[in-house]
Amino acid sequence: MGILVEDVSKQFGSFKAVDHVNLEIQSGSLVALLGPSGSGKSTLLRLISGLEAPDSGRVWLTGTDATDQSVQDRNIGFVFQHYALFKHLSVRKNIGFALELRKAPKARVKARVEELLELVQLQGLGDRYPSQLSGGQRQRVALARALAVEPQVLLLDEPFGALDAKVRKDLRAWLRRLHEEVHVTTVFVTHDQEEAMEVADQIVVMNKGRIEQVGTPAEIYDHPASAFVMSFIGPVNVLPSTSGIFQGNGFDSAHQEMFLRPQDVVIQTESNGATAPARVNRLIHLGWEIQAELILDDGQVVTAHLTRERFDQLNLEPQQRVYVKPKEAKSFPLYYSI
Repeated sequence: MGILVEDVSKQFGSFKAVDHVNLEIQSGSLVALLGPSGSGKSTLLRLISGLEAPDSGRVWLTGTDATDQSVQDRNIGFVFQHYALFKHLSVRKNIGFALELRKAPKARVKARVEELLELVQLQGLGDRYPSQLSGGQRQRVALARALAVEPQVLLLDEPFGALDAKVRKDLRAWLRRLHEEVHVTTVFVTHDQEEAMEVADQIVVMNKGRIEQVGTPAEIYDHPASAFVMSFIGPVNVLPSTSGIFQGNGFDSAHQEMFLRPQDVVIQTESNGATAPARVNRLIHLGWEIQAELILDDGQVVTAHLTRERFDQLNLEPQQRVYVKPKEAKSFPLYYSI
């Protein structure tokens, strides 16, 4: 067992940030806490780290009850969004800081720092200062510093949030490779669905202080447990069940709303009796795919995603008359907006 959270709650004034959360994270796994702002994901991370104390419940780390332990006694590495590096210290000194604080032998500190510089691909930059590094390099220094003391658990709070899109994407792939080398139990907070899907083994989807679903990226996307999960993970059309696109296709119309992924919208240039007429309002070229904004005759707007090959076959143009039907759609008893 890596981390066990048992019936943990945390309230700030009248705001319930974490509401009776139960979560088990396996040792050596890479887990994302995913949710919108205010969902409780950062508070849960801080409760695991000891930076916040729970109002109720227990936190276990590698089989030990850590609820009443100090941050220092939990053997946790913590990486913040804004690096929190010491500006007056070199990269080497930043990475070795915690080891020196623990009065580790100088030879041990030097060897560990050089090992980590190689691990985070910053060889040759050990004598530079944080101001002389790029944002991506500074974040890698922060990760190396957190790993220096060989923590049982590594926690990252929005680790790439302050970086531009290209650097963020590069660091996501790098973090995945790094985890495969060090295998330390890692939990990171993000509101970026793509980031969670790309990096994590398991995703914990949070909403209003509670866990909506835990699963692999494929499970979360293909088999969402609630309307919230489906509407938060990936693009989706939310349409009334009475919309013309669902008529005559055998979909259950017992619920008020239906959830339809853009890639599950089938577009044809001719009616076949099971399709609904629509007009192409806008075409957006996204490089590897085309996004088509369609307006049904009942006024509902539907977004469809097409491969380049399918788009070329249909030869779509704005204002063109087309016919659509759903390949797959889901419904849920209740729908809570994000």
